[in-house]
Parts: sequence; structure tokens; C-alpha cells
Amino acid sequence: MKIQARAAGTSKRRALFSRITRYARAVFPILLLAVVSGEEAQAAPAFVANAARIIGDEARTRIVLDFNAEPEFEVHYLDSPARIVVDLPAVSFAFPAKDLKATGLFSDVRFGSMGEGSARLVLTAKKPVQVAVAKVQAEEGGKVFRFILDTEIASKQKFADLLKNQDWQALAPATTASVTPDIIPTSPHQSDFVIAVDAGHGGIDAGAKGGVSGTDEKVITLSFAKQLTDRLNRLPGIKAFLTRDDDTFLALSERVTIARQHSANLFISVHADTLSQKGIRGATVYTISDRASDRMAQNLAERENLSDQIAGVTVSNAQPEVADILLDLTRRETQAFSVTLAENIVSSFEGQVGLINNPHRYAGFQVLRAHDVPSVLLELGFLSNPEDEKLLLDESWRDKVAERLADAVTKYRAQALANGG
Repeated sequence: MKIQARAAGTSKRRALFSRITRYARAVFPILLLAVVSGEEAQAAPAFVANAARIIGDEARTRIVLDFNAEPEFEVHYLDSPARIVVDLPAVSFAFPAKDLKATGLFSDVRFGSMGEGSARLVLTAKKPVQVAVAKVQAEEGGKVFRFILDTEIASKQKFADLLKNQDWQALAPATTASVTPDIIPTSPHQSDFVIAVDAGHGGIDAGAKGGVSGTDEKVITLSFAKQLTDRLNRLPGIKAFLTRDDDTFLALSERVTIARQHSANLFISVHADTLSQKGIRGATVYTISDRASDRMAQNLAERENLSDQIAGVTVSNAQPEVADILLDLTRRETQAFSVTLAENIVSSFEGQVGLINNPHRYAGFQVLRAHDVPSVLLELGFLSNPEDEKLLLDESWRDKVAERLADAVTKYRAQALANGG
């Protein structure tokens, strides 16, 4: 079936989906995130954590952060796995990440921006834990405000009671099915062809880390996403935008929500992961599938899907039955569009950008689950491979990749226009 013909049927179903879900759900809160220009000045956080340390054993562990001013904070608990979450105002974390390397009771420690004037510290525990002391005390004559968090092992019942009795609901962004754009996208020849460029990870979720340089994946993906967006916006009839333009955390569903709110015609999520096999290198393009193409694709999807858990975010998967039925009407068509785009990317990269063997793969990536927006996840390369890492840090190489990717998008749009008559 021709791309444009399928797109017309999809557009009608989108309109039906939009009308019915408004009535079916009555008033449903819509998370609308404004994506602002990266060139706009951003106010620096009033709070700076200049130093941090962690010490302890399998029974007790202390975490200390030294601030320039006294911050307000809240402590919460999450399970599956057991986690302690400390919510803070916007904070500039000015100490090396290694200063809070997980030890003692904790298997993982994450900290970073959560957007909207907030930051978060998430401590993933090896077993049930509880907070014994949580306080801020002035030191050095009021020049330093020391946040002290003393934690200790707890029984399963005690941890269950802490979860039950806390008056708190973890941040739960809107699911992809819970947000319906007010404006149904038109055909490419009728308006701008809108592309959502998603820089993977961000904020508290740093992603992978370069084996040689130590550069965080979130830094590389944002740099490339900006270059790609700039390249796409030079093309006539195409309008590209970033899901995030700074070091801010976005839940997986929020990324898709932003794309749908902007009536995106395409969604491209950019990543640069690591593998245990350091010899593997090259770009990979993924499309959505409930069944992974191979073990590597499955492992990568499982790891990427942990992003929300890392940040202490919970997302309800419950969806009204009416939404499931309507969304299923467009699922196969959208998947076909996604595959077409993936094939164009591989074709554009061949001979120009290094590719992994079998470069078009598929798996159950949560960020690709928009039923009405053709989506791909592009692994630019692997930070676990020294040669790939060197290229990923090279601005001129990233420009070249952005150019080839823009070429693939142009070809995809041309196919839609040609087949639509």
C-alpha cells in the first residue's frame, strides 16, 4: 500500500480517536511541556551542592551533601526495587559523580535535574532500608549547609509500612495513550513536515559513560540532537524541534507526549549506548516490536526502559478500553511507516557512516510506543568501543551523520508526496 494512501486512513482514525477519547475520559489532565529554544538564557539554580560523600556498610550508610544555602527537601520511598528518593529544589551539582559512587546499602546512586525547578537524589538499595536521620545543619559559621542522610537496614514489613504510610505519589507522567493532540496532523504537502528529535537520557539519568573520556551519553545525545535539528530546519517544508534542549530529565512517556502535542510526523530518538563486547561498533536503527530481533536488541531495550525507574518515576500502564481499540487501528500503519524510515536511514548511511551488522533491528523500546507517530531509535555508536567513542565526540563527524540522517528524512517525505499524487 502506498505511504500517502495509508496516511490518509490513519488521519481519519486519528480524528475519530481524538473525538471519542475526549468524551470517554471526560476531563483528563494533559501534560503540556513547552520546548524552548536552547539559545534562551537560563537562570542558574540558587542552590549549589559543592561537595558530597558516601560512607557505610551493609547495615548503615551515610550520605552527605554540602550546599551553599539551606535547601528544603522531602524524603520518600519506592519499591521494586527498594529506593529512597530525596526531592530538592533546582540544584547545581558541582561535585564529581564519583564522590557519590554507590557503596554500603546501595547498589546505585543517581542525582540530577528533574525540570520545573526541581532536582532529585535516588538511592537504589540492595535490600529494604529506612531513613534514620534526615536533616540540614549549618556549618562553618553559616557558610555551608550540610544535608545529612543516615540510612539503615530495615525489615520487609517495616519497609512495607513506610511505603503504605507515606503521603506521597511518585511523579507519574501521562502515558502515550492519555494525550490526544488538539490538532490532527495534516498531510506533508499541506503544511510543514514536523519532526521530533529526542536526545536520549538527561538530568538524573546520565545514560552510558564513555570508557576512555568518561563522557556521559546524555551530553553526546543532546549535542547531536541540536546539530540534527539545525540541519533539518534548513530544509524547506520541514520543521524540527527538540524534546529537551538542556540537561533535564524527561520520562519516556513525556517524550512521546511532547511529540504528539506538536503533531509530529516523525519521532527520532538518539542514543549512544555501551555493550559488554567492546569490539562491536557502528550505528543501529531500531523500530518497535513486542518481539526483539535478537538478544542484543532485547538487552538494550530492557536497559533503556529502566530510565523512569532510575529517576524514581512511576507510570501507570492502565488505559481505557476504548483507547486500546482505537489505537490498534493505526498501530500497523505506523509501524510500516517506521520501517520505511529505518530502511531509508540505513540506505543513506551505507558507505558514509559505519553500521553494525544487520543495522535495522527491533525491540520493545517504550519510547517508540506512540501508535500514531512513526518512530525510530538511532544508536549512533557505542561508547564502549574506543573508536566509536572518538567519533561520537567529534563535532565534524556528528555533522556528517546529521547530514546523512537529514537526507533519509528528505527521501521519506518525498516518497509520501509522490505516492500521494
